[in-house]
This record gives sequence, structure tokens and C-alpha cells, in this order.
Amino acid sequence: MSSTSRAFNLLQKCYIPSFKAPMRSTRRSLGFTPGINGMRSSSICFAHELLSPTGKIVKNGGKRSTVVPSHSPKEEKVLNNQGVGAFQKLPMVMPAIDILSSAQRKARNVSPTKGIANIAKRERNKAAKQLDTLMKELAVPLRTYIENFPNKKYLHPYECSLIELTFGDGNYEQILGRVDSLRKKLISVGKEHASLCAQSSTKREAEERLGEGLKKVQEAFNQGKNALDDLLYVAKSLRAMPVIDPHLPTLCLVGAPNVGKSSLVRILSSGKPEVCNYPFTTRGVLMGHIMLNYERFQVTDTPGLLRRHEDDRNNIERLTLAVLSHLPTAVLYVHDLSGDCGTSADDQFFIYKEIKEKYSNRLWLDVVSKCDLLEDSSTSACISNELDRYKAFGPEGAIPVSVTSGMGIEELKAKVYQLLLSQMTQIPAQEG
Repeated sequence: MSSTSRAFNLLQKCYIPSFKAPMRSTRRSLGFTPGINGMRSSSICFAHELLSPTGKIVKNGGKRSTVVPSHSPKEEKVLNNQGVGAFQKLPMVMPAIDILSSAQRKARNVSPTKGIANIAKRERNKAAKQLDTLMKELAVPLRTYIENFPNKKYLHPYECSLIELTFGDGNYEQILGRVDSLRKKLISVGKEHASLCAQSSTKREAEERLGEGLKKVQEAFNQGKNALDDLLYVAKSLRAMPVIDPHLPTLCLVGAPNVGKSSLVRILSSGKPEVCNYPFTTRGVLMGHIMLNYERFQVTDTPGLLRRHEDDRNNIERLTLAVLSHLPTAVLYVHDLSGDCGTSADDQFFIYKEIKEKYSNRLWLDVVSKCDLLEDSSTSACISNELDRYKAFGPEGAIPVSVTSGMGIEELKAKVYQLLLSQMTQIPAQEG
């Protein structure tokens, strides 16, 4: 054969693959997809670039392509929990008594494996299966709760603050830990007594060991069921908390207790907070919404702040600071100079100065409420002292309003709309 023919044959072997043997050997392992006109084609792909499920290009230099994710499972979990709303995805926690009743009923209905003729063997098989079923029916729901209640380190900082301020630092993790300990205890006791039942030599012995095992598992459950009751309370409390969208322009009403924040929320938005004449009416973050030119905005009513050092603030006050610290909010600060709210104008001035300095980067609007109760201060226009001027007029540029008479309400609404439109343009930059 000439050198030219040998070279040509060599090229054919290198560039024209044979599909006879490889097709048979790889058909099942690689899989096939329907092709044109019902023909079946191989899913093998010889490409230089592929897109991963997350959109990342995978380059492999023309070799067989392998799609790889761009994030590990833990990283994917972090990415999927950047926003708020995790509390509305919590699993429904059943009361302890319902879990126990359901597990006992299912265990009683378990029958021995078919085909066992020997009475003793059949009874010990039934006893072991019933105990195993009881153990699993009690332990599996607990495992589901532990796996589906969020880990705080994957939550939005605002939601982390809510957990700490509502239940105390570390108590949330402690409750989940107690539930997990109960799960492990049930598995240990259940397996131990199921094994004893399987070792029974007579029908009577199997029945006795079954009764003892059922009693021991139930005792273990009852000893730790308080953890489930606590988890049920946690789930109800967290699920009841309002969802705040961090990507939506938000107006946060701030001020001392009983200055009229809740009344203004009722006027400005769809929120319907309780309005009473006593301090700390608002004991949580209340939500409302404003619609403006087909755009939706959020309004939050927050607990009142007292004049004291930040370390001395109670958890109710710290909810307000959590909203201001972790959410992109514009501030509507409410002042009451009528003497009707229970916090003196002097104290309100110092609270205001502290909050304004701490959150100076926020869009800000001041309003003086209950102006129908104020005396005419027009003769005091020459006051130069900052505190005295505040006590007479409020901060510079503040809008005087009265919910009772309607004074200044329309002007306030117009300014609030402008503030929220400005906030809407800032949020993309803050997220970036």
C-alpha cells in the first residue's frame, strides 16, 4: 500500500468515529432523546461551551461536556434566602398531642409480615414493626421541623433581629436543639425496644415487650413534648409577623410613644393599627400600603422610643431600630409638642437628635402632630435657642398636622408621595 493510502486510512480512523460497538455499550448509561421524525439520537454533546443551570458558561476544550453548577448547595441556599419572607414558608407544626395520637393509631394498625406460620415468630415480628412504626411516626415530623425552620445565618439581617428581639438571644436555636434531642431520644428508645421484641422466644414475651416498649416511647415523648409546644409558639409568632419587601420603597414612622404615628398610618395607607391613648400602643412592626400612579409603597408603624441609652432600650424599642438599620426606609419622624403624649418636648428633642444623627443617610420628613392642641406660637418667631425653638415649632421645615381637624393632611400626603418616589430611585443604588 502506498504512503498516501496509509495516510488517508489513518485520517479516517482519527476523524470518523465508529458507532457500532460504543452505541450498544453506552445506550443505557448515557440516555437518548427523541430526534427528528421519531428517530432517536444520542444525548452526548461535543461542544466547546455550555450554559450551566445558573447561566454560567462551562468550557471544556471540545471534550465531552459536563454541566456543573456554579454554586455549592450551601451557597445556593444563601442566595435563595437573601430577601425577607422566610417566616411565611415555615412548616405547620402539629400540637404534641396530635402527633402522638396519630403515631399510636398508625402503629396499632401495623400487621405482621405475611407468610410467617410460627405464632411466636409472627408475634415478635408484629411487635417489632409496631414499635418501629411508632418511633418513625414520632421522629419524622420532628426531623422535618428541624430541617425546614431557617438557620439564622441564612436569613435577612432584619429577620434575624426579629427572632432575637422576639424570643431572646439564643432561645430560637435552643428550642430547635431541644426538638432535635427529643427526636434522637425517641429513635434510641424505639430501636432498643424493637430489638428486644425481635429477640422474644414466645408470643407472650413478645406481647409483654411490646407493651413495655410502647410505654417507654410514649414516656420519652411526653418528657420532651414541651419543646414541641415551644416550637409551635415560635412558628405562630413568626408567621404572624408582617412581610416587608426590602426592594419596595418604604416609609417608616418614628417617634416617641403615643405621638400619633398610628393615626397617621391609618390616613396615609391601608394599614389599620390600633389607636389608643397610652404608651407603647404599638408593640410590633405594623404594615400598610400606599398606591400611587399604579406603584405600590410600604408604610410601617413602629414602637415608640424613650429617652435612654441605646443599651438600656427594651426589645420593643429595638424593633424600631432594627427596621431603620436593616431596611432601606425613608423616615417620617412624628413630634407631639402638645404635652398630650406623656413624653416631654425636651425628651423628644434629645431622642430626635440622636436618631437623626444615627440615621442621617435616610431620606427624612418631619411632622408635628396634634396641632389643634397647640397654642399660637407666632409671637415666638424670634427665638434663637434650638431647644426652645423646637418646643415652639418643632424641627425646621416640619409640617404641622392635625388628624382631628384635617389640618396639613393633604400637604403631608403630597410630601410623602414625593419622598417615596425619591426613595424608589435610591433603592437600586443601595442594592448595588
